[in-house]
Amino acid sequence: MKKLYIGNLPFTATEDELRQLFGQHGTVHSVALINDRETGRPRGFGFVEMPKADAARAIQNLNGHQMEGRALKVNLAEDRPRERNGSGRTRSAGSRPFVPAFDPGPSFFAVEGRFSKPKGSRRGARGKKRSL
Repeated sequence: MKKLYIGNLPFTATEDELRQLFGQHGTVHSVALINDRETGRPRGFGFVEMPKADAARAIQNLNGHQMEGRALKVNLAEDRPRERNGSGRTRSAGSRPFVPAFDPGPSFFAVEGRFSKPKGSRRGARGKKRSL
């Protein structure tokens, strides 16, 4: 069983249309169209699972095929690279935790000035005068 990546899909494409198109070249086991997590809109790519011989035939015949004015990109799907986190466990690159953006706000800059040394100070860390 091989998983095929289908890129440059029209945003109006449906799973049934892909199943019918790829079904002309062999047995289709599954079809998945990928949607944006936040908006739910199609992202313009998907995956089709087919037996190895059928997948090779579909790649050969459908790569560059025009669908609603768009040339499809069809090739073997690659596994996501796995990476190690701090605990030695592996995780996929797509499962990174959400980290919100840092917004310092006006209070951050107001506090920053309080911790800096006054200008012109010649005293070191131990309070002794030092030469410039």
